[in-house]
Amino acid sequence: MSIISAGKGKSKYNIHIEDKELSKNLINKYLNKQSKILIVTDSGIPKKYLEHLKSNINNKSVHIFTLPKGERSKSYDSFKKIINELSKLKFDRSDYLIAFGGGVVGDITGFVASTYLRGISYIQIPTTLLAQVDSSVGGKTAINIPQGKNLVGAFYNPKCVLISTQYLRTLSEDEYKSGLGEVIKYSFIGNKTLKKIIEDKSKQIIERKESTLKIVIEQSIKTKAKIVTKDEKESGIRAILNFGHTFGHAIEAYKKYKNITHGAAIVLGMIIASKLSLYEGYIKDDQLKKVLDIIDSLELESDYSKYNYAKLKPFMAKDKKVSNGKLNLVMIDKNFNGFLTSKYNLKNIKKVLG
Repeated sequence: MSIISAGKGKSKYNIHIEDKELSKNLINKYLNKQSKILIVTDSGIPKKYLEHLKSNINNKSVHIFTLPKGERSKSYDSFKKIINELSKLKFDRSDYLIAFGGGVVGDITGFVASTYLRGISYIQIPTTLLAQVDSSVGGKTAINIPQGKNLVGAFYNPKCVLISTQYLRTLSEDEYKSGLGEVIKYSFIGNKTLKKIIEDKSKQIIERKESTLKIVIEQSIKTKAKIVTKDEKESGIRAILNFGHTFGHAIEAYKKYKNITHGAAIVLGMIIASKLSLYEGYIKDDQLKKVLDIIDSLELESDYSKYNYAKLKPFMAKDKKVSNGKLNLVMIDKNFNGFLTSKYNLKNIKKVLG
């Protein structure tokens, strides 16, 4: 088992990474035996996983709240339903929430935890690759509103994050590749060890070899944990974690969040951002080729030709990184280090997007 720490002071927490089932001892390590537990999950989680988790919790009062699978559940309506359930069960500040699922479950459970009684403890047990390497770490919690994704939320760290590669066995190919989109992001913004692992072991990653996945997840989280610990509330360096996200989020919004996964959109966004980095003179042709080679080695979609500037412009204008009317973008340099800048030629964006 690997253990990585994130956060500072009283909000510091451990991230445990296993390539086997989560043990009963580990599951109960962070729980108060006298507390009530509400497991928030979704309808897509295999019953055997849920039964295993519930049967291994020592607490007498364990309840389950199941959301419909999908992004629509990350809503104000779902938020109210979970809050009402906590109130009905008479949860107090000594009780716990457990987020057991993907990013949607983790985000809304964390937001509920941050607001109910002005804050109760919660544990993240992410079951998708995307949630394991990204959304479960860093304390970002949120729900969506009609005006956009993640516009209502809070920074609120979990008590701990418990990760098992075994949950990845049952992921669909699309869900798995969505997670790989966020994995490769870390290799593009500074993690040279991860970049080498992907280059050397792409076949094992595609085949979901658990010992390799454990290392990939560990390296991804090391990068994110280091960044979010330095910048817990996204006022500085944390912004580089948004590499590819401005364009990727615009693609998702244009598609109305249908028929494309988050990770697939981010991969296309990273290609666009990398090409922009080339046109702005930050990287050269051989660095762009390395970006495209890594994406191709994991058999990820790379054709963004159907998304032109006119289609994406309205959605980019609503990006959270707009400041004083100027869109801040994350680009990369020749050493594969990410950086945030508002200095770029708009003509180059139009050139990249056509």
